[in-house]
Amino acid sequence: MHKPRRSTLGPFAIAMALSLLLGFGFARALSATDDLRSQLDLFSQVLFTVQNNYVEQPDNEKLIKGAIDGMLKTLDPHTVFLPKVRAAAMDENFRAEYSGIGVQFDIVENKIVVLSPIEGTPAYRLGIRAGDKIVQVDGKPLKKGLVTDDVFKLLKGPTGTTVNVDIERPGEGALLNFSIERAKIPIESVPYSYMIKPGIGYVRIIRFAQTTGEELEKAVATLRAQGMKSLLIDLRSNSGGLLNQAVDVLDQFVPEDKKLVYTRGRIQTSNADYYSTDRKGKWTDGAIVVLVDHGSASASEIVSGGLQDLDRGLVAGINTFGKGLVQNQINLSEGKLLLTVARYYTPSGRGIQRDYTKFEDNADYQADAFKEEVPTDSALALRPKFKTAAGRTVYGGGGIHPDIVVHDSPRLTQPEIEMITKRAFFDYANHMVQNHKATEWKVEALARDKFNLADADWKELRGAIATKGVKMNDSTWTAEKPFVLHQLRAELAQQTHGSLERYKIAVEEDTQLAEALALFPQAQKLMAGGATETKPTKVRRP
Repeated sequence: MHKPRRSTLGPFAIAMALSLLLGFGFARALSATDDLRSQLDLFSQVLFTVQNNYVEQPDNEKLIKGAIDGMLKTLDPHTVFLPKVRAAAMDENFRAEYSGIGVQFDIVENKIVVLSPIEGTPAYRLGIRAGDKIVQVDGKPLKKGLVTDDVFKLLKGPTGTTVNVDIERPGEGALLNFSIERAKIPIESVPYSYMIKPGIGYVRIIRFAQTTGEELEKAVATLRAQGMKSLLIDLRSNSGGLLNQAVDVLDQFVPEDKKLVYTRGRIQTSNADYYSTDRKGKWTDGAIVVLVDHGSASASEIVSGGLQDLDRGLVAGINTFGKGLVQNQINLSEGKLLLTVARYYTPSGRGIQRDYTKFEDNADYQADAFKEEVPTDSALALRPKFKTAAGRTVYGGGGIHPDIVVHDSPRLTQPEIEMITKRAFFDYANHMVQNHKATEWKVEALARDKFNLADADWKELRGAIATKGVKMNDSTWTAEKPFVLHQLRAELAQQTHGSLERYKIAVEEDTQLAEALALFPQAQKLMAGGATETKPTKVRRP
């Protein structure tokens, strides 16, 4: 992976300092001021009094962890201590792979239902398929109250080890037994990339992990070979991840020697400036539209803010989350400390962190980011203003405000929510796949203008949905038929062609994405240097 140039003043020493503070030299290191020493004395007095006088024997571990959480809560919402289990889960989320059998699954009626085997994995090669229900692992029935973490513990394990699963399969009278050797399973950051329209490529980035930049580079190269002239980057619901991967992504689209992002903290060694490089294979001559929403945070805001400040891409959607703090991960004996050590700034000098000081509860801080699509004009007027490379006005202090506001897609109705959450289409689609010829499930046959159901099939499908607990009267059923057909097509595509073909069908009804695709004339004008100082346009659906 190519490493963008980083300007810094020296090695980062916080981990060493904290190990001293939290080790045997704790009292001496913190006694630098009388005030701090007196506060520590007060804490010791309270702890001693509780231990010796509370009505019940207190849990000392719980007391100390509560004190740590309370201490960190006074700093900022993103400085937190993670116990070992949560720390391990976070580490895995940033890795590029895990070791297991390779299935996407759900838990239904205390059984592990295979939604799809991941292509190329052990489960895929052995013929495990969508609709299979794992009911026993290593000869033992699944325990009651099965949850996702339980499944991970059962199916994941070291590479080369074996797990035996017993499977119920529709049409089979007896359980099927599979002995599966675990292997490395890739975790994708860029799960979807394809030519969404002639000349327009589409990439969906869901996180910034160890291989995000590498995955994107390969996806863009493939799209360029397929005739891509413009690119839509979808960062919606991407909560961020590794700073260096955000820099890597930006570097692929920005000419050499441009400042991409910089960090500033209280101690000099947390200051760093990141610049674009002269790497080979850059794509700097095509129009870009970046689609963001309230769930786009941290590294997603570095990318969207950088492209906006450098006038390299047009940002569309609704306001981003507003996380402009940088955390250092410090491994401790009982977990991991995520400590805010710096703020990051976009090329124009914007800090995009939302104000968190007015919230006592972290849940209220989180919810605040989702309360409105974009700030009001009066709210924007109070924010710090900055200029892009071409002189356009952008705003700091509260996430990335889009150049063009494209409203969120319409909300689902209650029956639609129930059908999705209860997986009302999975079993019926599986039934159709098992009872029809494979030639009926070509991609072309699932197209919106070709796929439909006979009256008898509609009746059978309505009954299947009702058995899932979704009740609809005749008028509601008629109104929901287009949604039902769309979801059924997507499920059939998943079971017969995989997740990419399912995704292509799923986004057909994504009105926010459709409107973003119509913005490339404006993005091309920006690329040509024709953008003028304007108030952000608000695109409204009829």
